[in-house]
Amino acid sequence: MKAEVVVDGIRFGEGPVWCAGSSSLVVTSVCDGVLWRVDVPAGRKSLLADVGGGANAAAPCADGGFLVTQNGGLDFSKFPIWGSSTPPEPRHATPGIQRVAPDGSVSYVADVGFHAPNDLSVGPSGDLFFTDPGHYPPPEPPIGRVMVLHADGSVDEFARDFWFCNGIAFTPAGEVVVVERTGLQKVHADGSREWVIENLGPGGSDGFCLDADGRYYACATVEHGVRVVEPDGTVVDFLEIPGKGVTTNCCFGGADGRTLFATDALPGNVVAWEGLPTPGLPVGAFPFRAPTASTA
Repeated sequence: MKAEVVVDGIRFGEGPVWCAGSSSLVVTSVCDGVLWRVDVPAGRKSLLADVGGGANAAAPCADGGFLVTQNGGLDFSKFPIWGSSTPPEPRHATPGIQRVAPDGSVSYVADVGFHAPNDLSVGPSGDLFFTDPGHYPPPEPPIGRVMVLHADGSVDEFARDFWFCNGIAFTPAGEVVVVERTGLQKVHADGSREWVIENLGPGGSDGFCLDADGRYYACATVEHGVRVVEPDGTVVDFLEIPGKGVTTNCCFGGADGRTLFATDALPGNVVAWEGLPTPGLPVGAFPFRAPTASTA
């Protein structure tokens, strides 16, 4: 199965989310602090919103807007992935959860006490679960945690003491799964954890999504592609992206839900594999209420 380039020119893309009822998806640019809307059939992108800082991932709201994990901005000069090219200048913002309204206006819904929110997913209850690992490399002792934003705007801690919790998603049964170290780990409400798979391979994973049968599609970062993992943790396939690069996150979309989109952060493309055997697991939308925190 061959990866096809949908659009280019999205610098260090992340957090793709399919826009239900349309032919587009929204992706973030971590280094530029913006959200792009991608018209998939046309292969074009247009600026949706400038949120500043580091826009790490996005999730849909019920009214057509989005929630964004704002990591506060990264100093890309500390990352060797740029090779001989000049890294982007850092943009800084308050870490937190931002709201992008359907008209592109930006506000904070939570902006106090966060390390560097990374990835997010709306749970079966309508609450927003998000990882807050801090910036890489992780400090000692570990500070990573999973947080929950409720519809009333309150925030609770769900789990803590992760080395570097990264991607997050829900299984068909409603279980929370995160990327931790080099594997995928289930996190239960009582605080206990269990590995889906402890070692995905070189590069581990960044973001991931699931299909309707509960298979994991885990972006393989420096291995440049997406691993397919059965619910029991068996790696059964690898969807390769030709050439070298860094693959950060993925989502299902398309008219039949069988197209897998991935952000190929370096060189800066969005790629797609069409005709996957199983459609993606439907993604929930956050039941947004008006923000009460500061405006960006």
